[in-house]
Amino acid sequence: MTDQHKDSTPKIVLQGMTKSFGDKQVLRGIDLEVAAEESLAIIGTSGCGKSVTLKCLLGLLRADGGSIRVDGEEMINAGRHQMENMRQRFGMTFQFGALFDSLPIWENVTFRLRQRQHMTRQQARDAAAETITQLGLAAHVIDQYPAELSGGMQKRVALARAIADKPEILLFDEPTSGLDPITGGVIDRLIIDSVNRLGATAVTISHDMASVRRIADKVAMVHNGVIIWCGPASEMDNSGVEEVHQFVHGLADGPLTLAAQAEARRG
Repeated sequence: MTDQHKDSTPKIVLQGMTKSFGDKQVLRGIDLEVAAEESLAIIGTSGCGKSVTLKCLLGLLRADGGSIRVDGEEMINAGRHQMENMRQRFGMTFQFGALFDSLPIWENVTFRLRQRQHMTRQQARDAAAETITQLGLAAHVIDQYPAELSGGMQKRVALARAIADKPEILLFDEPTSGLDPITGGVIDRLIIDSVNRLGATAVTISHDMASVRRIADKVAMVHNGVIIWCGPASEMDNSGVEEVHQFVHGLADGPLTLAAQAEARRG
């Protein structure tokens, strides 16, 4: 989000991170660094391990091996208390919003905030209204329920919940999926504004290359469980890596297609 980062020490470092599910090894050794206040986008084909990488970073899944460090603090094999303290520094939006259908918007937005702070009902409502109006929604929306909102409005509420307690690190899982290009562009702008306002570090996984070009300082591509290319977003069109070229330009023919066909045959 910014050209200059205040701290040369990486905010997030993943080294040799692995994860398997039974006999299927999804992550074979992920190596990534994200600087403080940097915005990293992780790209790759469906099932390549993008979401697993994000969930291991957040501790929703436990990595099998390697290293996960946040501000130099090792999180692999961290105890419950240490992990809970670390998670408080993160905010996340999930691919399909993951809003609580039975709760009004103000309770959705302040759900984590109320877990950590003693807030009256009115204080929580005021906090929710302040947050959603920053994202372009009318204050009266806080009394509605998720099912009453459009897809784009639900995405804004999910973003509001992620930023309500002002986290240091924001994780976005396919933030523009299911949205038309115009609404997707609006969500991207809100993400950029929110990250900049908080001075946060951001990691986004996305298939939407238009979105990636808008929000990312740096891009990393996962393929076969490893990072095959990582560099400035401005250089991904000229990466020199065939798989990256095919994915970035949405080409039907190329090494990714051959790999998918081979995987299907192994079935």
